[in-house]
Amino acid sequence: MRKIREVLRLRYEHGLKDGQIAAAIGSARSTVQECVRRAQQAGLSWPLPEGLDELALQSLLYRREVPLSRTPAPDFARLHAELKRPGVTRLLLRQEYKAERPDGWQYSVFCDQYRRWLARQDVVLRQQHVPGEKLFVDYAGQTVAVIDRHTGESRPAQIFVAVLGASSHTYATCSSWTAGRQ
Repeated sequence: MRKIREVLRLRYEHGLKDGQIAAAIGSARSTVQECVRRAQQAGLSWPLPEGLDELALQSLLYRREVPLSRTPAPDFARLHAELKRPGVTRLLLRQEYKAERPDGWQYSVFCDQYRRWLARQDVVLRQQHVPGEKLFVDYAGQTVAVIDRHTGESRPAQIFVAVLGASSHTYATCSSWTAGRQ
């Protein structure tokens, strides 16, 4: 929870400097400066008006510039498909979204809205596996460089992964390392 009232009290009632206030409330000096700047822009003076609690004070000073409902939302279905590609991250997708829509969401809101969208998707598939009947096999993603500690030679290797269906016991190994060795 923010300590806006305490910042303003220490500033105007006790005349403390930004660094002293930051140390007193356990926050950064820049946070104190931003709080005081927002209070001045809102036209607040000390003492604060009666009945103005911390939550109302926070909503007065830190309201959203553009309401979330009017902010253009990204196509989460397309983003979800893009995230399955190697090397694609939420940060990268959010940067592309922000380049297209400069007034778009910040990273934390972007990720929060994506998680909310994902939670609404019905993607549950229950499967019963008989022990020893199924083995799921795959090569995990991109190759990795394996360096021979004696020669310093680097070779690309793929990570092989196998999982037993019923028990979820996993086996992983680095393949193709010994393929070229004599």
